[in-house]
Amino acid sequence: MKILILCTGNSCRSQMAEGFLRSFGPQMEVISAGTRPEKQVNPNAVIVMKEIGIDISGHFPKHVDRFVNESFDYVITVCDNARESCPFFSGKVGKRVHIGFEDPADARGTDEEILNEYRRIRDLIKKGFTDFYRSI
Repeated sequence: MKILILCTGNSCRSQMAEGFLRSFGPQMEVISAGTRPEKQVNPNAVIVMKEIGIDISGHFPKHVDRFVNESFDYVITVCDNARESCPFFSGKVGKRVHIGFEDPADARGTDEEILNEYRRIRDLIKKGFTDFYRSI
């Protein structure tokens, strides 16, 4: 099974989702990408995933255009912020799914308050993708 997870910057939510799906088992090929990829994976996303034993420090943002000629069983969008539009993938897709989450990069406050928001979103992503995994 081949899965593409899409977001705008491909630096946080889609990277965490990719990390979770990969941790569920090797039977899936999981890729994440974005329409406007950032230069690196968000350091706070790396921190909060490492806290639960998933290392995404070797991941890097990728542009969705790299994958437009590939086929995917699922394309999953994860952005859920009114200010951004979820990307559309024009390649061959079995099923399109939206599992949306707020962007923790919008969090403001102390370092600990910001990390707590990343943890909250991480836990929501874990639940959403655990539910998705069980459904397939």
